[in-house]
Amino acid sequence: MAPLMPQPPRRLALAGTAGSLVLAGLLSGCGTPFSLPRLPGLPGGGGRPGGEPRARVSDAPPPAPLQAGNNFIVSAVDKVGPAVVRIDTVKQVINPLGGLFGGGPSVQQQQGQGSGFITRSDGVILTNAHVVDGVNEVGVTLPNGRSYRGKVLGVDPLTDVAVLKVAASGLPVASLGDSAKVRPGEWAIAIGNPLGLDNTVTAGIISAVQRTNAVGEGQRVPYIQTDAAVNPGNSGGPLINDRGQVIGINTAIRQAPGAGLSFALPINLAKSIAAQILERGRASHPYIGVRLQALTPQLAREVNATQAECRLPETNGVVVVDVVPGSPAARGGLRACDLIERVGGTAVDNPSEVQVAVDQGQVGEPLSLQVQRGGRNLSLELRPAELPRAN
Repeated sequence: MAPLMPQPPRRLALAGTAGSLVLAGLLSGCGTPFSLPRLPGLPGGGGRPGGEPRARVSDAPPPAPLQAGNNFIVSAVDKVGPAVVRIDTVKQVINPLGGLFGGGPSVQQQQGQGSGFITRSDGVILTNAHVVDGVNEVGVTLPNGRSYRGKVLGVDPLTDVAVLKVAASGLPVASLGDSAKVRPGEWAIAIGNPLGLDNTVTAGIISAVQRTNAVGEGQRVPYIQTDAAVNPGNSGGPLINDRGQVIGINTAIRQAPGAGLSFALPINLAKSIAAQILERGRASHPYIGVRLQALTPQLAREVNATQAECRLPETNGVVVVDVVPGSPAARGGLRACDLIERVGGTAVDNPSEVQVAVDQGQVGEPLSLQVQRGGRNLSLELRPAELPRAN
């Protein structure tokens, strides 16, 4: 499973054979008219008089002229497309062999590329954190060719959201939808710059929602899964519905035999993170301080047979493996071997769902937990703290 890493710009090259080049030169020759000989059996050749072919290939009636009509994909793209931008980045990286045996300079420039979309006419842009995190230069190019220098206002690696700003006004903006209303089977349209190809459009359907374990354990994002083709360079681009509303940010892909799965960050979560970044430059995430394990009936039998202090029900669920001393979980009475069943009123079945439910709480505000301990059902109340930030 890998995020859609920004890609270096690529150029398309046309290849031909020597014979095709010679023929092109003859056909466009200078000064002397040139014509090909007529070939038997071809229109205008040595077939029947007047160049008629020997046999009719089809006797179907001519097709009716196309009627002008509305295409919902075209209409949706027309609404959002002008606000989708290409993001070019330059990052300085240390070359460990720099200056040694001709290994090049000690500091090298690494170029990357991704996508984004404008959400405010004064130049606020949403994209992925992995597109711009740690870069030294950011360039933003609109579909009409206008280019700006971008400034990174903040990134949130935990949810992979970043906010950029360009010095401009009156820019086209993308309309934001409601990802809570997205349902499997609905249309999904992805717009971005895959492999450096500006404003490419692909379409599919919503395959699933609430994919909390799509990118690995410990994530706090209920991803939207789609089968719309998404490739490197689409990172940060919008996933839109059939009404031209952004419902997600294309974030990651998972390759599978014969196909690929695409995942998007729900726009409701992206809006919440972006609002915090705009207000104070970073996003806040609640933290309770536990280590969790997905429980299965077989694992419960093994634990019950080897651990005298743990008696777990033989079921599927989430069990507390360890509690950080002095953490909100410890102060709230949570213990190792507790089976967590609900967080803040939301039923949970795996550790990722617990992470997502905790992240929907507020730092310092009461958060209710329903747990099972030794066959008894208990209600606990915790007050999450601010998640420690990685250096």
